[in-house]
Amino acid sequence: MKKLILLGAVSAFLINCNKKAEAPAPKVETDTIAVAEPVVDTLGPKSFCYIGTTGKDSIFASIDDNLGTITGKLSYKNSEKDSSKGDITGFKSGDTLKLTYEFTSEGKKSKRDIYFLQKDNALTEGIGDHKDEDGQSKYADEKKISYKDGQKLNTADCKVVTKALK
Repeated sequence: MKKLILLGAVSAFLINCNKKAEAPAPKVETDTIAVAEPVVDTLGPKSFCYIGTTGKDSIFASIDDNLGTITGKLSYKNSEKDSSKGDITGFKSGDTLKLTYEFTSEGKKSKRDIYFLQKDNALTEGIGDHKDEDGQSKYADEKKISYKDGQKLNTADCKVVTKALK
């Protein structure tokens, strides 16, 4: 029994000797010379303006992208054909803007689908067959839309575009 008590006392002594003294946590001083970084709003709406010209015909577009939801204004100013002006709404799917163009031409209100490929700071209009569905002109087959020969719109000064859209 004495051996057992002696063995327990020696074990308790050895355990206490093996404990390391805890080092105090190092103090972290704040940098008083730190430069405040500007806050960049990556979640707010982004506005883009575009102009496209072919001969004497022009297209003006003002687009607001709010996390993939697209709104804006679009105007076709044609020299020898009827011009149109109206609102666009839709969404962004990958690099494609899938929009509905609600416009007035010759005093008549109309709606039609219009898709743009957004690449290299430019928009290219999608060309494809349309069909009338519930009073709206829609693409007959989205898989057959070609952007190769579509009208190209390049980025432009929003002041110029806004003036043209009035």
